[in-house]
Amino acid sequence: MSDATPKPDLRLALLQGPLVWHDKQANLEYFSQLFKSLNPVDLVLLPEMFNTGFTMDSASQAESEMGITIQWLLQHASDLNVVLCGSLIVKVAEGDYRNRLIWARPDGSFEYYDKRHLFRMAGEHKRFTAGEKQLQVELNGWRIRPLICYDLRFPVWSRDAQDTDLLFYLACWPAARRAAWNRLLPARAIENLCYVAAVNRTGQDNKGHQYAGDSQVLDFMGETLLHAADQQGVFYCSLQAEPLEQFKQRFPAYLDADEFVFEI
Repeated sequence: MSDATPKPDLRLALLQGPLVWHDKQANLEYFSQLFKSLNPVDLVLLPEMFNTGFTMDSASQAESEMGITIQWLLQHASDLNVVLCGSLIVKVAEGDYRNRLIWARPDGSFEYYDKRHLFRMAGEHKRFTAGEKQLQVELNGWRIRPLICYDLRFPVWSRDAQDTDLLFYLACWPAARRAAWNRLLPARAIENLCYVAAVNRTGQDNKGHQYAGDSQVLDFMGETLLHAADQQGVFYCSLQAEPLEQFKQRFPAYLDADEFVFEI
């Protein structure tokens, strides 16, 4: 399982803070200010719907597939020489809105992942179209899979114990369910034998929902490497490939995993 050339450490920055309801300018400016003091990193993660807050007003808040926020992500990815990720509402066609995660590269290219599991308790399944495919991307030899918020509750969709080094979630996860957040994230790390990173917001939205933050990074045994609690700002963590590879050689539980086929 070891590569001929060891992977370099993967340097992460998780940006946690409050979001202003339906105010793209204010939210983009907030994160732009945080970028000004950013240390050298490889991958920067922003919360779910970081430009609007978690809203069901898909029609009024949607952008085109190359709208202002995606352009903003690409520009900052280039300026900072990082991969920059956040999710936003994208209009694909009339009546077809996606909660779309953008993987923006510094060279101006990007990939995307559309949220598969839509949070029906908020009516997301009525206002958005679910994604139909997973995304795996590569960064400096690291195999990475991005997911969004409610996806965390579905281990089959999250599972890929052999081919993933880092699994990450961008979220707007309310404080009322923080216990589930803090328990499910270690479970995803343990069962997938990979690192897990998760970014959440803080503050309160216009519906009165409180957000506790709890952005964090865990290792492949579910042990905490970083926990931002309810603080605001930029939080850093560096991941090492060798301990992960060594652990998977010593404890190759993925070899006994059940086979399955997704039916979408």
